[in-house]
Amino acid sequence: MVAKAWDSSLSLPGLIVEGRAIVEGMVRMSGRLAASQGICPDCGTPSGSRHSTYDRTLTDLPISGARVELRLKVRRLRCNHAPCPRTTFSEPLPPAFARRYGRRVGRCEALLHAVAVALGGRPGARMMARLAVPWSRDTMLRVLRHGDPMAEPAPPPRVIGIDDFAWRRGHTYGTIIVDLERRQVIDLLPDRQRETVVAWLQENPQVATICRDRGAGYVAAATEAAPQAQQVADRWHLFENASAAFLAAVRMEMPGLRRILAPSGPVDPATLTRAERLQWDGAQIREALNRQILDLASQGTPIRVMAHTTGVSRQTIRKILRGQRHDTFRSRESSLDAWSLILEAEWSAGCRVGAELWRRLKASGFAGSLRVVSEWATRRRRDEKLGHAVGAAMSARTIARSMTTERGTGSAQTAMINAVVERAVPALVVARDVLDRFHAMMRSKDEARLDPWIAKAASTKLAAFAAGVEADKDAVAAAISSPWSSGQVEGNVNRLKLIKRQMYGRAKIDLLKARVMAPA
Repeated sequence: MVAKAWDSSLSLPGLIVEGRAIVEGMVRMSGRLAASQGICPDCGTPSGSRHSTYDRTLTDLPISGARVELRLKVRRLRCNHAPCPRTTFSEPLPPAFARRYGRRVGRCEALLHAVAVALGGRPGARMMARLAVPWSRDTMLRVLRHGDPMAEPAPPPRVIGIDDFAWRRGHTYGTIIVDLERRQVIDLLPDRQRETVVAWLQENPQVATICRDRGAGYVAAATEAAPQAQQVADRWHLFENASAAFLAAVRMEMPGLRRILAPSGPVDPATLTRAERLQWDGAQIREALNRQILDLASQGTPIRVMAHTTGVSRQTIRKILRGQRHDTFRSRESSLDAWSLILEAEWSAGCRVGAELWRRLKASGFAGSLRVVSEWATRRRRDEKLGHAVGAAMSARTIARSMTTERGTGSAQTAMINAVVERAVPALVVARDVLDRFHAMMRSKDEARLDPWIAKAASTKLAAFAAGVEADKDAVAAAISSPWSSGQVEGNVNRLKLIKRQMYGRAKIDLLKARVMAPA
């Protein structure tokens, strides 16, 4: 029965097994090829005249966890065709056995390539050692670079998605290209320069649809190299850009909104906590710098000169000129934001101890620390003693969320925020309505609503976003009506990041392409 198992495991066409043995836990098989003749690789003349023999050792798949070694007796044959310059040649092995000069049986290549794609070099070598086929990490990488020997050539892509990925975040970027019809990565480019993308598109003139983000580089490359292709803007980025535009509008109104939502009057530095005192001191330095930049702007000084004079970036100078950097206490997102109503209710019911508040919140599902709740209770007691709140407790993101996604929750805090904002800044209510109309238009797939929306948004606080949509109008219209999107591309970028981290960030582009482009 064991012999039959061995024979069935080595059921390679044209092999005659002559012996088998187990030596130190390794299965060693010996055999020869059944063919009586070989074909000369130069002239193609068959020959059965033996010159000599030699042994060739191949590794095969394991049997029941035991390594298998196949030793073949290979003949060297004479070429009897007189005009042929070759005197002798080795008996060629069938493709099922091994590649030329190969050290493994051909059926091992698929397993080796699959493990190399999944794990890479060093982890793949450790896995193969556990599978009783101990190939080195260099072998794993070599097979990975050679590609899958059983893979069939892919058809030319017609619908592609294109996006960038970070080689080093904030410094260098590459480009990923996905065949959206086959749901498969088809290429990685070393950078995201327009010339590189143009060259790739010119090599693939059959591309009919290009899904891309709204970055200027990919827009210019697609317009130049593939004017026949329909460009489709990424819907997710359109939703994200619209929300970011509304958040920017809220941030421009934050100095006035904070004074209304949390009136504090003149701040006495002696009443501040240590953390608030640090913010207060920083705010005085910022305000002095703000006054200097505003004075320079009133004199007509260009932003480039102001940046060189003050050492402040141009982006920060623009925020100062727009009134976005004049708040004293800059609020951030807090883990207590979602629990503010429960905290207020417990505080009003008489629970004033931070530890007890934390225990009650924890029983309701709060996952934050005791310190966060204790500091909140300390500030609340101080504010009640002074008769007012020292610092504003709401961030721009909290207000924007209350006006949009949380508007239908019906909570008292949301209703209070929306009522105050509607009275203080009616323009934000108009901008919110325009944002809602944009979301409804994208979800309805009604392309005819785009032009009226642009005309309406042009006179609101989302005018800059509307101008960008109008400049990319054809691609945005295609995003509304087309079934294609860049969702697959974003998913493959996430997968690429995982593979890069598995390779400790040392992946060259050829290895990264081999792993990312392998069929899932």
